[in-house]
Amino acid sequence: MKDLVLLVADKNAHFALKGALVRPEALGIAPIEFEFRVHPGRDGGVRKTGSDALAREHRRFKHALLVLDFEGCGSNRPNAEDLETQLDLRLKEIWQSAAKSVVIEPEVDVWIWGSDNAVEDVIEWHSGKRLREWLRDEGYTFDENDKPTRPKEAIEAALKFAGTPRSSALYQRIAEKISLSRCADSAFLRLRNQLREWFPR
Repeated sequence: MKDLVLLVADKNAHFALKGALVRPEALGIAPIEFEFRVHPGRDGGVRKTGSDALAREHRRFKHALLVLDFEGCGSNRPNAEDLETQLDLRLKEIWQSAAKSVVIEPEVDVWIWGSDNAVEDVIEWHSGKRLREWLRDEGYTFDENDKPTRPKEAIEAALKFAGTPRSSALYQRIAEKISLSRCADSAFLRLRNQLREWFPR
């Protein structure tokens, strides 16, 4: 029986999470065996049928994570944590406390904005300005953690300017470089805390 199965909405989430999970020491967990499943229905599909899809994995894995973006999932819940509560109740029917949902607000792209140095290095940024400075000049706004409020659009604009082809593998390469101990995103902290509870060092 393997340690963990993760059901995600797309390849960006798959590669971003893979980039973190291959760094167990940085996450503060023991090394684990994990597998990914990508839902063909994207975020809405994960929200609607993700718990059923993971129920079929119950005998093959010790734990399960259901990961989706709040933006684009079609939920009428007021926020990500409220939707998580609903999804966790569904998962509990089969998994008890061995499964958890993580709803990212607004989307997984916000996780890659932990370090300008990592992003600039991976996307081969060549402007004379630092990336966040360039984005501000382009009219992008930032939240209280100094991350773009439109993280996906921001990375796509930076890639276009840098002339770097868009690829989900970029998300893994960035996640392998950024600090996982200093990330302040609330959804990432819920994910990391759950992993530490399940897989203590």
